Amino acid sequence: MSGAAGATVAAARRLSRVVPVPAGAGLARVLVERNLMAFRRAWLLLVSGFAEPVFYLFSLGVGVGALVQSVPTPAGPVPYAMFVAPALLAASAMNGAVMSTFNVFFKLKYARLYDSVLATPLGPRDVAVGEVAWALSRGALYSVAFLLIAAAAGMVRSWWAVLALPAAVLIGFAFSAVGMFAVTFMRSWVDLDLVTLAIQPLFLFSATFFPLSAYPPALRLVVEATPLYHGVALERALMLGDVGPALLGHVAYLVVMGLLGVWGAARRIERLLLS
Repeated sequence: MSGAAGATVAAARRLSRVVPVPAGAGLARVLVERNLMAFRRAWLLLVSGFAEPVFYLFSLGVGVGALVQSVPTPAGPVPYAMFVAPALLAASAMNGAVMSTFNVFFKLKYARLYDSVLATPLGPRDVAVGEVAWALSRGALYSVAFLLIAAAAGMVRSWWAVLALPAAVLIGFAFSAVGMFAVTFMRSWVDLDLVTLAIQPLFLFSATFFPLSAYPPALRLVVEATPLYHGVALERALMLGDVGPALLGHVAYLVVMGLLGVWGAARRIERLLLS
C-alpha cells in the first residue's frame, strides 16, 4: 500500500471512531469508511442537515409557544415548545437518514460505484447494510446536536430523555433502510421529488405540531399508521417521562420497517447489478 493510500485509510479509520457505526457491520464497515473519506473535506455539508428542525424549534416552538400556553398530553399539560421539541428530534433523525438517499442514487445510477464494490469481497447485503449504517450515523449526529440544543433551552422534562438518542437512531434506521430500497426503483433525478412529496406531509401531519386529538377521527387512523408518527410518539413519551408498555408497539413498528427495508434493498441491488 502506498504512503498516500495508507494515510487515507488511516484518516478514515480515525473518523470512523468519531462517527457511530453499528456493531456487527462486518465488511459493510468498509463502505462506511469510504463515505467518511468522501465527506472529510465537506464536513459543513455533513452537519448542516439538523439546521431545519432547529429553525422550526425556535420559530414555532418559541414563537407559537408565546400564543399557545400549554398542550394536553398523556403526561399532563406541557408548554408548546416542550411538546414540539421531541417531534422535531424525530424529524431530525428522519432528515439525516433520508438525505443520504440522494447520495445512494448518484452512486447507483451515475457513478456506478456499486459495480466496483461488488467486484470486491463485499456483497449486495454489505452494500445495503453499509449505506444504511452511514445514513443512520448521519441521523445520529443530527439527533445528538438537536437534543443538546433542546436540553440547553430547557425543553427536556424527564431523565428518560437519555433514551431519546437510541430512539432517534432507531428512527434513522427505519427511514434510511426504506429510503435506500425506494431509491433502487428511481430512474432519474426527477423521481427524487417523490421523496420530498412523501416526507413533507409526514413532517407536517404526524402529530408534530399539534396533538393527535386535534385530527378528525378518520384522519387520526391514517396518521397513526404513518412511520414518523411512531417516531414522534416514542420520542415524546421519553422526553416527557410518559413511559409505558405502549412504547414497545412503536419500537416494533420501526424495527420491522427497517429490517424489511434492508432486505428489500439488498434484493434490489443484487437484481440490478448481478443479474
